[in-house]
Amino acid sequence: MAVSEIGVWRLVETWAKDDKGNVIPSQFGPTPLGVVTFDGRRMIAALGDARDVVPAEEQPRQYNSYAGPYTYDETTLVTKVDCASSPDRMGTDQVRGVRFEEGGKFMVLTPPPRMIRGVMHHPELRWERMG
Repeated sequence: MAVSEIGVWRLVETWAKDDKGNVIPSQFGPTPLGVVTFDGRRMIAALGDARDVVPAEEQPRQYNSYAGPYTYDETTLVTKVDCASSPDRMGTDQVRGVRFEEGGKFMVLTPPPRMIRGVMHHPELRWERMG
């Protein structure tokens, strides 16, 4: 990351679109909560569904966290996961598209599309710089 991106960012919004461009409710619910920190060598991210009421069984509450060394080339962030809440992520490369909005106040991370309950999701996560 460039010096200007190093620091702590809080999750302010998540959304996804299906293959036709229709907006899909976030898998992290209407009140996502998260933080991501970059120190120049490593990153750590934790995010989840912060609703006060546990959702119905067909919509399980989501939580993810992972960390590791990363590379960044001005458009793509690749984290080599060496610790994670899900064993499936251990040893993987987590690849995210990156763009900045409003003069760097917001960072939008774009994970690869993924199938969730039979619908292809194209997610985006909007983070705001803290401090």
